[in-house]
Amino acid sequence: MSPRRGPGRDRHEGRVETRTAEQIGHTATGPRALPGLTAPGRKRSPRTSTAILDNGLSVVAVRKPGTPLVELRLRVPFGGRTPTHSARAELLAATVLLGTGRRSREKVDADLAAVGGHLDAGVDPQRLLVSGSALSHGLPTLLDVLADALTDPAYRRRDVHGERDRLVEHLAISAAQPAVVARMHLQRTRFGDHPAGWDLPEAGLVAGVGAAAVRGLHRRAVVPAGSTLVLVGDLSPAKALDLAATALAGWQGDRPAVELQTPPAIVGGPLLAFDRAGSVQSQVRLSAAGRSRGDAGYPALQLANLIYGGYFSSRLVENIREDKGYTYSAGSNAEFWPGAAAITVSFDTTTASTAAALLEARYELGRLALTPPAPAEVESARNYALGTLATSLATQAGYASTLSALAGVGLDGEWLRSHPLRLAEVTVDEVAAAAAEVLAPARFTGVVVGDLASVAGGLTALGDVTVP
Repeated sequence: MSPRRGPGRDRHEGRVETRTAEQIGHTATGPRALPGLTAPGRKRSPRTSTAILDNGLSVVAVRKPGTPLVELRLRVPFGGRTPTHSARAELLAATVLLGTGRRSREKVDADLAAVGGHLDAGVDPQRLLVSGSALSHGLPTLLDVLADALTDPAYRRRDVHGERDRLVEHLAISAAQPAVVARMHLQRTRFGDHPAGWDLPEAGLVAGVGAAAVRGLHRRAVVPAGSTLVLVGDLSPAKALDLAATALAGWQGDRPAVELQTPPAIVGGPLLAFDRAGSVQSQVRLSAAGRSRGDAGYPALQLANLIYGGYFSSRLVENIREDKGYTYSAGSNAEFWPGAAAITVSFDTTTASTAAALLEARYELGRLALTPPAPAEVESARNYALGTLATSLATQAGYASTLSALAGVGLDGEWLRSHPLRLAEVTVDEVAAAAAEVLAPARFTGVVVGDLASVAGGLTALGDVTVP
């Protein structure tokens, strides 16, 4: 019997010859045909029911079987106006699920465990988000525990103080991380004192928050009107709506949830340099005003951003990572706030290559803004966008999280269902126009954080960088 041959290998007198990717991709009759993508929009949309309950809560229930689970996402707009709000909100998210008037902390965990469930809470300047899941038959229990936490949270002094101490320590550690430092400087540069920039509260403010302050914030801000509950999984949408309406009937409020104020427009201008003495790396963050998801030009900008730096085959990655080795990781992504959006470019580089890497990042912005991309680049970006969207929606958790995020900017499942068609229709000229409008280097501001004793000279030579 002849030996079995592995894929892409030939055996000659004990020697193994490995075929290259290019050889594998060709046949005797020419290039190997690639399987086509599923045509956008042809899949049947999951069965969905929506309702606005008497207390003002919007509920979206989606049947997506496959695994006997239900994913839950509760999004409560949580905008504030002072740094104190940010500190209290962070502690509220850390303690809201640590027991209620009729459930101890241990009882909450036990009841959820009995139905294979869990609940977690997190907060940022835009929203309080409660995420969780349970076995399908445990949805009533999951909703009951959630309702208990919303209507009668305990905020026991020992729990609040314990989480406060842990959070203060965590914030102190985070404040020393280069990426966190760079993010804080970027937020101040583009938003000033606007609440959109308060990604992390000040540790000193958190240290002064007590249980009474957290209870007061919950009473004022954790309210149903304006909030959205998303349920996705192996469920009957109509029955899930009824279960939610019954479980959450007691959750009331005398005002709607507070949306984050629209942040100021990001204006292009000089980058600001910040010193991190002795650092062996520099953090570079660039940002320009983008387009919201609901904007007609968003699909074209999405593809333009992918071509520039939005995935591993992008121009930015090819230039400063693959070709020149200035960085291990580089990328650009879209960020969204109520009424505003941004394109943010991020990479870390060695101190010695800081100015050179920044020069190349700007060069790639200018090249894409001035010269239309090749049709093949647009198709590659389009296929990536369609593929990652399909992948993100393939799971119950991904579908629920996406619907919750869209609710935060006033969009729904209909936008999600039609977006692949919009991506498929974008032309090369539209991508070029979006790049020229949004990705021009003059539209960007940003920060460079590094050892200024070593990098100041190169940054000054580049121009448009303010070095103290």
